Amino acid sequence: MDVERVICMAGGTGDTSYANNSEMQKTAVSNSKHVVEDSIQALYCTSYPECLNIADLGCSSGPNTLLVIGVIIDAIHERCRQLCRPLPEFRVYLNDLPGNDFSTIFRSLAGFYDTLKEEKGLPFGTCFISGVPGSFYRRIFPRNFLDFVHSSYSVHWLSQIPQGLQDEMGESLNKGNIYIAESSPPAVFKAYLEQFQKDFSLFLKLRSEEMTCKGRMVLTLIGRRTEEPCDGWDFLAQALKKMVSEGVIQEAKLDSFDLPYYSPSAKELKDVIAAEGSFTLDRLQITELTSNTNDKKARGQMEAKCYRAVTESMLVNHFGEEIMDDLFEKVAENLEEEEHPSKEEMNHANFTFSMTKKV
Repeated sequence: MDVERVICMAGGTGDTSYANNSEMQKTAVSNSKHVVEDSIQALYCTSYPECLNIADLGCSSGPNTLLVIGVIIDAIHERCRQLCRPLPEFRVYLNDLPGNDFSTIFRSLAGFYDTLKEEKGLPFGTCFISGVPGSFYRRIFPRNFLDFVHSSYSVHWLSQIPQGLQDEMGESLNKGNIYIAESSPPAVFKAYLEQFQKDFSLFLKLRSEEMTCKGRMVLTLIGRRTEEPCDGWDFLAQALKKMVSEGVIQEAKLDSFDLPYYSPSAKELKDVIAAEGSFTLDRLQITELTSNTNDKKARGQMEAKCYRAVTESMLVNHFGEEIMDDLFEKVAENLEEEEHPSKEEMNHANFTFSMTKKV
């Protein structure tokens, strides 16, 4: 799988689009709001710059993208009001992979600028927003350029499928699974962990080169509460296995599919940050993964659409588009049948952490 080419959230504004199926991500942004506010205000008060260069990495598309930017601008606007200082100029760079639906974002900018003017009294020319396509596992900005970096629900996506998921004969070590599962051998967990360590360390190194002295960064991703590996994608694997039993897809096709994803533990995160050495960890907040409804059927349908918006591009690339409707009907059924949160669900949480670049 060419991860950079294949990974993208479902574009547009249709029924299965990311824009209309990202409530969980919206909740994560809401829960991390005060961390973002504290971090950007602390950055501003170190030198009171006339201009702030801000990047949102893995911005995707839809209302959540500009929601984060609004939080940042509101926080600085409030602090400037308190200090009786003029508002700085905001230069915002929205980054995602080239397949991202930047067009939907750009079409929404006029309304966003109008809101800044009408609700906050900010004149046109206060905020400039542009798109910057490219993988954040490479340099995407000039040296010493960015003052503040934000990323939500992106860093848990890996740069590639981990190496070491096949034996010497090229056979899958993780048959019947698409991620780390109870039946996965230790080598699978080791391969995923090593890929995450490599990717996250590179991510930090690249951002340290792009950020100004004492620049700040706030990241949110899905993490594990314990050190034990856990799946979290079993509902999708089970739906695919059912389609294998029905003869819709070949077993070998399933065995050759692995998600480029990893949910780290807090210790794993801290270990990489300490070993890479470019940043000081200021704060780590852990919040629940929550659902907005207790209706099992509605919850199953809603979550299935959410997962479809996130994974469909990868699944279509590997299995073909014709099975998607049937596949996610089965996913919804699996999610509806859960009487209580699974062990894997209970072990996962949102990790939001703020960091400062070391001098």
